[in-house]
Formats: sequence, structure tokens, C-alpha cells
Amino acid sequence: MDLKDQLKKLFPDHPEPEDEHSLEAKGKELWMQDDPILCKYEKRKGKPVTLLEGYNGSEEDLKTLARQIKQRLGVGGSSKNGSILIQGDYRVQIMQHLRELGFKVKRVGG
Repeated sequence: MDLKDQLKKLFPDHPEPEDEHSLEAKGKELWMQDDPILCKYEKRKGKPVTLLEGYNGSEEDLKTLARQIKQRLGVGGSSKNGSILIQGDYRVQIMQHLRELGFKVKRVGG
């Protein structure tokens, strides 16, 4: 008998909590916009970064989108002030991922 079974016996009326990942997959969808997200390549302090600008959803959705991109690519980055900064040149992979999610993406620069 594990801990879940013991808690179920103590509190039979309490609903079981759902997994954190299943909440993101089921009820939490990102806000889609009509304008394209701009995907830029820059060098900051000599290191390549990919910059995503133009997402006008909520700040929470922006952080969720940044988290998804970082986890998919296995890289670091940040999200603030309406833009997402990803470490490294991953324009092709990021644009492909955003298109799979249903976003319009525009590549800016070379």
C-alpha cells in the first residue's frame, strides 16, 4: 500500500490531483494571434542568440511558450518585456515548432 492508497482511505471524497504536465496539455492553450512572430538572429557579447518578438499575449503565455521552446531544444534562455531570448542560433527549429503550434512566423534578417 503506497501513500496514494493511504490518502484515498483517509479522504475518500477528495478528488485526485492531476499531473502538472497534463494540465498544460489539456486545458491551458496559448493565445493565438493574427500578426506573425518575428524571429531574429543577433550576436550579444560575441555569442549567438535567437530573439522572438511580437507576441502580444499575456505574460504568463509568453513564459509558457518560452519554456516549451527551451525544453524542446534543450537550451537556455529568458522571456521578458514581450520577447523571448534563446541562447544559440536555432531559428529554423524554433520557426518549425511555432508553425506546428499554429503561429505565423516571419524570419527577419539573413
